[in-house]
Amino acid sequence: MSEAILGFFEGSNSYLSVFLVSILPIVELRGAVPFGIGMGLDWRMVYLVSVIGNVLPTPFIILFLRKILEYLKTTKYFSGFATWLHERSMKKAKDVTKYKMLGLFIFVAIPLPGTGAWTGSAIAALLNMRLKDAFPSILLGVITAGILMLGLSFGFVELIQHLF
Repeated sequence: MSEAILGFFEGSNSYLSVFLVSILPIVELRGAVPFGIGMGLDWRMVYLVSVIGNVLPTPFIILFLRKILEYLKTTKYFSGFATWLHERSMKKAKDVTKYKMLGLFIFVAIPLPGTGAWTGSAIAALLNMRLKDAFPSILLGVITAGILMLGLSFGFVELIQHLF
């Protein structure tokens, strides 16, 4: 599988590859940082490109997801998917609902499968959170997740040595 992914990006700009990986749902920054570090790229640029790519879809998801899901629920072929996505996001929303912005930040910052900017943005949209309220929490969560992923990719000791 990893050979297929590397083969797909072979010959393209390395940082563009990191950006494209970071913008993908599910993979996001959590996959882009180790991907870029594994390619031997400068960790500072990998981090920056990954954060930018990961937060880029956030405003669009927050602003348009609810309307898109409402429409898809009325269609023959996509109603099941729209209902599934809505229910899945709402299950993950209970902590965010309880703690609002702090909950959204923590949810996005934890680098585990099923968390991240895409799901955090979906939760914010479905909870009818305003972009100006949700985006800073998601951005800070992505920044924090990126630092954690750098630490995991490098080993925290080596990361601290690079910083100081």
